[in-house]
Amino acid sequence: MNNENTDYMEDKYVIKDGKKLRCGYTTGSCTAASALAALLLLEEGKKTSYQEVITPNDKKLKLPVYSLGLLPDGGAYASVIKDAGDDPDITDGMEVGVRLRKRNDSEVVITGGEGIGIIRRPGLFGEVGDFAINPAPRKMIEDNIKRHTQNGYDVEIYAPKGEEISLKTYNRNMGIEGGISILGTTGIVEPMSEAALVKTIFMEIDAERLKSDTLLLFPGNYGKDIAESLNLPMEGVKMSNFIGEAVSYAVSVGFKKIILVGHIGKFAKVSLGAFQTHNRTCDLRMEAFVYYLALRGAPVELMKRVNDCLTAEEGVKIVMEEGWSVIFEDMRQGITDRMEKYVKDDSVEFKVHFYSMEKGLLKCYIS
Repeated sequence: MNNENTDYMEDKYVIKDGKKLRCGYTTGSCTAASALAALLLLEEGKKTSYQEVITPNDKKLKLPVYSLGLLPDGGAYASVIKDAGDDPDITDGMEVGVRLRKRNDSEVVITGGEGIGIIRRPGLFGEVGDFAINPAPRKMIEDNIKRHTQNGYDVEIYAPKGEEISLKTYNRNMGIEGGISILGTTGIVEPMSEAALVKTIFMEIDAERLKSDTLLLFPGNYGKDIAESLNLPMEGVKMSNFIGEAVSYAVSVGFKKIILVGHIGKFAKVSLGAFQTHNRTCDLRMEAFVYYLALRGAPVELMKRVNDCLTAEEGVKIVMEEGWSVIFEDMRQGITDRMEKYVKDDSVEFKVHFYSMEKGLLKCYIS
């Protein structure tokens, strides 16, 4: 049913780093469109190839209907293929649908079926045992149905490959098992949205807070591997480049000890007070090396050699070969000092671990 023109979101773009990127739509929008397409088939006998829905912020979306038909029990089904636009979303291209069955009242009751995750840890957006369907998509489905009918419906959301795809998401870390989450506060996916990523980090931090008042944070997967080899007794949260926001939020929800594990190149920036470490935002790696060497009175020629390095790994090698590895302890203290000033709470304990991959050795620890 999707053989018509598929440029249905051609006018929705954002500019990121000078590039024009196409927006997509959330799993919440997919389910709302599916529910409405199934409803119109049941109540009006209307078969549609595209279904228009209203998003939570009153924008109109027109989504292509992938499948549509009647169920043997008198209900109807419809599905949409998730389109994340130019966002690197793991759910892009997956089928998300709804089975709709009429009720004897005016209520809209939303549940999950195959491929929809179940909340197994308290403190998320629902109770333990509930399907992982966020409040905004629930309301979007209900509002779109009620714009067209006063009848009540049971809405069963399904995703045929949801369980398989969920293994590649953050769900398990957040206490959601068995499938994907139905997400989306605006209904629209903004490519490479920093706000969406930060929100996910905050959700993971919330989940960790339920287990402990000590939090492990690492920028990426290598940091997690190092943390595991250090036998740190917690699962931890990947904070990407949003170090300042992650730490600030962690303190705001009550963590008393924060353990940071990351590569020297990224943490060198933090040691100078850079709390957003993406290389397009700041690149202070060699400046940090030179700063701490200067504080120790290192020879100018050594500082010049380090300053000319293209990578942190090169800098680490020179510093260690020349016998100035003490600066890594200074960097560690610099991070702690700046973190305490940043969060304005000296009761929080910070512990920092660096690692280097010099010579390809992942476990070549600096500290």
